Amino acid sequence: MQLTEKRSIWQIVKPHLTVFDGTLALIIFLIMSTGMVTLYSAGIDFPGRVEDQMRNIIVSFVVMFIAANVPPQTLMRFAVPIYTVGVALLVAVAMFGMIKKGARRWINVGIVIQPSEIMKIAMPLMLAWYFQKREGMLRWNHFLVAALLLLVPVLLIMRQPDLGTSLLVAAAGFYVIFLAGLSWKVLLGLAIAGGASLPIAWTMLHDYQRARVMMLIDPTADPLGKGFHIIQSTIAIGSGGIAGKGWLNGTQAHLEFIPERTTDFIFAVFSEEFGLIGNGVLLFLYLMLIARGLVIAANAPTFFARLLAGAITLIFFTYAFVNMGMVSGILPVVGVPLPFMSYGGTALVTLGLGAGILMSIQRHRKLVQT
Repeated sequence: MQLTEKRSIWQIVKPHLTVFDGTLALIIFLIMSTGMVTLYSAGIDFPGRVEDQMRNIIVSFVVMFIAANVPPQTLMRFAVPIYTVGVALLVAVAMFGMIKKGARRWINVGIVIQPSEIMKIAMPLMLAWYFQKREGMLRWNHFLVAALLLLVPVLLIMRQPDLGTSLLVAAAGFYVIFLAGLSWKVLLGLAIAGGASLPIAWTMLHDYQRARVMMLIDPTADPLGKGFHIIQSTIAIGSGGIAGKGWLNGTQAHLEFIPERTTDFIFAVFSEEFGLIGNGVLLFLYLMLIARGLVIAANAPTFFARLLAGAITLIFFTYAFVNMGMVSGILPVVGVPLPFMSYGGTALVTLGLGAGILMSIQRHRKLVQT
């Protein structure tokens, strides 16, 4: 009787467990666990942050679970409505959004939301849908329309201003366009045109954005002001040495020299406490995350699923590369969190949604094969 009960319980639980791609879920769990260990050390002076992050992780996994249960065909049907609503909300933000710290990025629709976060997923969804509808008959004008679909939300987000999010949305859309078959000749032409337009783009940047670029070149020009972030984070990374100072023993973090140490600069705290060895392990985990995503993309059954999975995977890469680059002083500070590690609910839920979509594509590929 007991054996029968155990089997029946397993039969109930097993279908829900198989929703998660085991490899992908394990990698994400390990990165999140590393993030929680680091956050505990970095957030000693911020009571409640560990508990808040635990709630964020739970919500992220719930969103991941729900997304993993939604078939890619259903996602495709909702691509246009989600994109349309996202752009409409961005327009609403531009007209009567809430202003915080000099930026107009939020709107109250019963709850306060940041519509630009929606576009991180809505953008690749929309473009993957667009190219799926034109599979096998793509022409140059189709890529031009796709570029316009990408340009509208990116310009609206830049206007808020929010350079970091606009770059992430632009990257998400570009990856879909590239994976759809954009010619290398066009890419070369765009690179040359982009380089030639840099002087014009420089004049269009806000003062604080230009200051971030200048601090990248020479942070010592304003060591106690705009260059403080980069100087202190690079000191923390360098002081970690080979094996690090040990968990809870990072002086730069605990003496409050690292600003935003629980969010955008958590990598500096991790590097100081776990050193080069710890960084190597963390980089390996992110490489495994990206590799698993690319495998899912390569095995996806439809053009839409391949484009979407490839774009989401490369978004994970962009998050990690940009964050580690800016904390290490090789990229300007643009406010991009370290994926699945930095404190914060919105970004974690967005990343969880992306991971859930990857799991959905993998799961339904298996269902199609069987």
